[in-house]
Amino acid sequence: MNMALLKEAAQELGRRKLRTLLTLLGMIFGVGAIVAMLAVGEGSKREALKMVAELGLNNILVRAKDIDQDTLKDLRNRSLGLTLADAQAASLVVPGAQSVSVYKTVLLNQLTAGSRVRADAELLGVSTTYLEHAGLSLADGRWLTDEDQLNQAPVVVLGAKLADELFPNGQAVGQALKANHVWLQVVGVTAHRDLGKNEFEGVKLGLDAERLFTPIESALQRFKLQPMDDQIDQISLQLGEGQAPEAAARVLQQLISDRHAEADDYTLIVPAGLYRQQQQTQRIFTIVMSSIAAISLIVGGIGIMNIMLANVLERKREIGLKRAIGARRQDVIDQFLAESLVISVTGALAGLLFGILVAYVIAFLAGWTVAWSPILTLLAVAVCIAVGVAFGVYPARRAAALDPISALRTDG
Repeated sequence: MNMALLKEAAQELGRRKLRTLLTLLGMIFGVGAIVAMLAVGEGSKREALKMVAELGLNNILVRAKDIDQDTLKDLRNRSLGLTLADAQAASLVVPGAQSVSVYKTVLLNQLTAGSRVRADAELLGVSTTYLEHAGLSLADGRWLTDEDQLNQAPVVVLGAKLADELFPNGQAVGQALKANHVWLQVVGVTAHRDLGKNEFEGVKLGLDAERLFTPIESALQRFKLQPMDDQIDQISLQLGEGQAPEAAARVLQQLISDRHAEADDYTLIVPAGLYRQQQQTQRIFTIVMSSIAAISLIVGGIGIMNIMLANVLERKREIGLKRAIGARRQDVIDQFLAESLVISVTGALAGLLFGILVAYVIAFLAGWTVAWSPILTLLAVAVCIAVGVAFGVYPARRAAALDPISALRTDG
């Protein structure tokens, strides 16, 4: 299809501006809906991956439950709660276990750094593997070492936000701070990490930015803990690549249940399962939105067919004249298909811009994330163009099938 034919098609459509514009609206809304849906869906997927990275997609988590004191007294007759021994047993028994990490939370009454005081900070006693399991990285200094664990060293790593609050000059490493009654030396600061949201499928996220991290052995020995508390608050078991989290989770749940004498004092979390659950919800949303977009696109295609059929009726004499002077049926088909193509391409490009605008408006109003997959977006636009051209085939064939003599005699 040459450029001259496309130029002629554009000129012909330009003679009927209002009708062409009304036809374009159907394509614009259809393409715009698909583009916006793809952008929001891709953004949701990437946001979910970013959030679940904090929990660890290959991790299985066992967390101690918050239990009232009366119930806890009864449970402690059967179970000691989560312990370091549980973590060690899990790393040995669960198939595919690559490494294990633990933490114990210490609620600080007072955190003092120079003249700055904070009363509600959380200190976590952690194993050396916590950094990797939590998906954290360092912005300054170093992480906790095996030697720190062995010596119960009075050292601490600060979360990014907490470091900015306590040491706004950025010189946290090497400084001393006082957590309750214990003096600790800052040896590192974690890097900032924007998760977008504070919760994923009911699990709180982003708390590490405002925490302090000290060796688990230091926390257990240097800080006063409640007598009936669990020894540790969480076990994180990291699986090797290709391992099935659900199968490993069943083994881990049975292990902990047996060790705790069936006491209901822990919660098992499988991040991979949470991610799949979120994606299932997203798929339902995508199917609904795709259906609406497809209906809009079909309406746009019907609009194209309608305008092309109207053009055929209005231009019978023109078609008859062209056929009479030697134009082939294929030439007539090409002419009308060129007009369908011009409408489809114009509508698709305008719809692409409209969809981008709608996506960012939705993101602004609903607080959602927008992300773009160029291949999927271009594919969607190409499909929309193809649909528009396909709806122009019937009018084009109908025009080519007109009898030249009858067409010349028409009053249209």
